[in-house]
Amino acid sequence: MHYGKVEICGVNTAKLKNLTDEEKRDLLVRTKNGDEDARQELINGNLRLVLSIIQRFANRKENMDDLFQVGCIGLIKAIDNFNTELDVKFSTYAVPMIIGEVRRYLRDNNSIRVSRSLRDLAYRALQARETLSVKLKREPTVDEIAKEMGEEKREVACALNAIVEPVYIYESVYNDGGDSIYVIDQLSDSASGDEAWLEEIALKEALKKLSDREKRIIDMRFYGGKTQMEIAEEIGISQAQVSRLEKGALARIRKQM
Repeated sequence: MHYGKVEICGVNTAKLKNLTDEEKRDLLVRTKNGDEDARQELINGNLRLVLSIIQRFANRKENMDDLFQVGCIGLIKAIDNFNTELDVKFSTYAVPMIIGEVRRYLRDNNSIRVSRSLRDLAYRALQARETLSVKLKREPTVDEIAKEMGEEKREVACALNAIVEPVYIYESVYNDGGDSIYVIDQLSDSASGDEAWLEEIALKEALKKLSDREKRIIDMRFYGGKTQMEIAEEIGISQAQVSRLEKGALARIRKQM
């Protein structure tokens, strides 16, 4: 099966029909008047739209036939709920509906479980976001979504965050025809970066230049967590001597690094 080129769910994608905006508008009006043939023609004429949308989820390693069918459910919902009296293109309304349906499917099949009440709140928030996106012709804020739902902003934000899918660290985020850039390439770890690694090497080299007694004091003081008095008692010198040796050793380490 070659997704997007030959066949998916038994549909030959090379033969999918493209409808003009005028044809879509006419079919939508006829569908609202109960014409089932027009409804079916409208569905068939927008399968390319569904196909183009599910390509965004190709790297999820989900069965593309399943995603296509779920996307078609979103398309059908968009057709049945589209308001022909609004001055809005059908695709503008249908795209978020299809994406929302696919995302709901992916969330329901996610291995990370979220409570039913939180998930229901999140789904209502997504529906409100889709409705507001059409009304406002832009992405609504969490404040606007919460107000539309009559819920607290904090609860809506928590619900939406709870259903965010985890990102696979080896998921490709960019490909210009050559080597791909993956999520892991964009992650940084300040504790294990090049700078920290070089500092660790420099510290080891600086410690090598200390006397055996200085090395022992630094080790007990900073790696063993002992006080100067405890070190003095253990190695048999005064606390003042420990303090002097420690300061001298640290000064040479800083100078070396």
